[in-house]
Amino acid sequence: MFSHIMIGSNDTARSKTFYDATLGVFGAKPAMVDDKGRLIYMNNGGLFMVGNPIDGDPACHANGGTVGFAASSPEQADAWHAAGLAHGGTACEDPPGIREGAFGKLYLAYLRDPDGNKLCALHRPAA
Repeated sequence: MFSHIMIGSNDTARSKTFYDATLGVFGAKPAMVDDKGRLIYMNNGGLFMVGNPIDGDPACHANGGTVGFAASSPEQADAWHAAGLAHGGTACEDPPGIREGAFGKLYLAYLRDPDGNKLCALHRPAA
């Protein structure tokens, strides 16, 4: 359904440190940087990009928006969360753990990146 996700940053060097660490937990290589300074991560057919807004205005997070990353296990989600906290992210929502709802049991870990974007690592346990 999706071809890519692009989020804004006011400091792409800081974002590169954060996302190289957190996306590295999922097996992504460090970002490629294009000629416009945008960070490009490719992994498992997905494309995630970070850059300064094209309009020149400051980047801001999407209130109510969340970018979710698939984790292969609760341990991988926890490692992603720990890497984010160690590289400038902040915890948000409840601590990592199982949540139950309309989609059944999900293991979720939430962070905000250094620019305030809300992120989630999600693992779907076997039924």
